[in-house]
Amino acid sequence: MAPARPPAPPVDVRLQCVRLGAPALAIHGGAGSRRTAAGDELETREVEALTAAVDAGWAVLEAGGPALDASIAAVASMESSGVFNAGRGAVPTTAGTVETDAAVMGVAPGEDGTLREVSGAACALSYPEHPIHLAREIALRGQALLLAGSGADAFAAAAGLPERDAAALTGGGAAPVSDMGTVGAVALDADGRLAAATSTGGRRGQPPGRVGDTPVIGAGTWASQGRVAISATGDGEAFVRAGFAHLVDWRLSQGVSADGAASDALMDVARWGGTGGAVVLTADGTLVALHDTAAMAQAWRGADGPCRAEVVGR
Repeated sequence: MAPARPPAPPVDVRLQCVRLGAPALAIHGGAGSRRTAAGDELETREVEALTAAVDAGWAVLEAGGPALDASIAAVASMESSGVFNAGRGAVPTTAGTVETDAAVMGVAPGEDGTLREVSGAACALSYPEHPIHLAREIALRGQALLLAGSGADAFAAAAGLPERDAAALTGGGAAPVSDMGTVGAVALDADGRLAAATSTGGRRGQPPGRVGDTPVIGAGTWASQGRVAISATGDGEAFVRAGFAHLVDWRLSQGVSADGAASDALMDVARWGGTGGAVVLTADGTLVALHDTAAMAQAWRGADGPCRAEVVGR
């Protein structure tokens, strides 16, 4: 007889539910342990980077572009900022290497121009300047779902993607200015297409080769057309074990509300001993942003309002 699953521990969830309409874009700069003081220099840099990322993604949506391109543009902006634990801000492993992961999921035209659902992911990367661009290339070419390590790096080089400049890493590869970890975006375009994109620089002090939930489709990244797009952040192993993002989608399919589905799934992560957060965007433009950590960096913009960017304490 299989052992019973442990009950969920008490979870203090900070949740915001906002009706954004379409188009819509929401991002996170990671959930973490740092408690913020309003107006401090670090929070100011985070909010500025969040705002720039929303602006980059919104420019795509405002021009009538697809959700997939908008979410990738927002994540690429955060990778470039060096403020968050992704791209330039990635943290080193115990061996001193810097390994990054990323994933995308959404809708894109095929070779014949017909729209199709696509997904792509890459992990344990040391080559590309923008891991999220590599995930996009993998998704569009359709030869694989997930590429890892040297094979993924070779794919990036063959695709002509720019190489990472080691000298440009935040602190020369040292810990970034924020411990928030992982960046992600979810988008809904004017045509009703959903997309998600997530990128991470790993966990501080992780062993070489360790991979969390970010590049695992259905765990840290998910987009189900007609229902929901999700990008998560937190203790990757627990999010993988919970199948977090797919679990949110499944519970929505059972008639659970967006905030209820997201909260229930985060409680399942807690059963596996993890904490974190996510941005969840439904097909009707409802956003749920939630976390059970001390803070999460987040921002969004909808059809009828300006960008809102903040670091939210629990």
